Amino acid sequence: MTIWHKILNFILPPRCVICGKILPEDKGLCDTCIREIEFLKSPVCHRCGQPLGEVAAEDNVHLLCGQCLQNKRKPFRLSRSAFAYDDFSKKLILDFKFYDHTELASLLAKMMFVAGNEIFKSGVDVIIPVPLHYTRLIWRKYNQSSLLGKELSELTGIEVNNSVLRKIRRTKSQVECKGFARLKNLQGAFGVKNGQLIKGKRVLLIDDVLTTGSTLKECTQVLKHAGAKSVDWLTVARTSI
Repeated sequence: MTIWHKILNFILPPRCVICGKILPEDKGLCDTCIREIEFLKSPVCHRCGQPLGEVAAEDNVHLLCGQCLQNKRKPFRLSRSAFAYDDFSKKLILDFKFYDHTELASLLAKMMFVAGNEIFKSGVDVIIPVPLHYTRLIWRKYNQSSLLGKELSELTGIEVNNSVLRKIRRTKSQVECKGFARLKNLQGAFGVKNGQLIKGKRVLLIDDVLTTGSTLKECTQVLKHAGAKSVDWLTVARTSI
């Protein structure tokens, strides 16, 4: 920490973004709030990462949820999320995404790194964040997924690419859409530039929250069409879908 950071922290001490408690260092969350987060621990579905409750499993046995047993043709190879998106964690995500708490990127990326252990073991060649349309990027000032990508790249040594996948059509916020409208809203919204950079590569697609998966599915289809060998999903949080 530089002398200027120390002076600034003395004048305006960092606080927990959830409860407001003063922190000894600018890490975003106090220890109490971190303990309140519902981390998605084993056992989870080996393919989609859905928590499996109190299911007992032997070591090295890959369990699948009911949906993955019925539908073996998933767009992704593996999908994982660090914690549940609920009333408690919602403020954390929204503060990071919309209210300039970019200091949370490092902490959240470390959580994603732990949650994505099986993905990294399976092999990843490039990390690609879900992009924003340039008009939304200008309004928001930063892409939260890109910040996470940078931090994950530093943790893993895996290249992050922010230019291959692009949002080429402005869309409504997915929050405003329901059901089939979410899929229709994103049709043709993404494109790939310089597809040779991902041809035959194992792509890790990252975003902040997995809800219905509509955005990640659309991005995955575009990446595979451009020649990606496989696509994994890794997000900070997920809803109970």
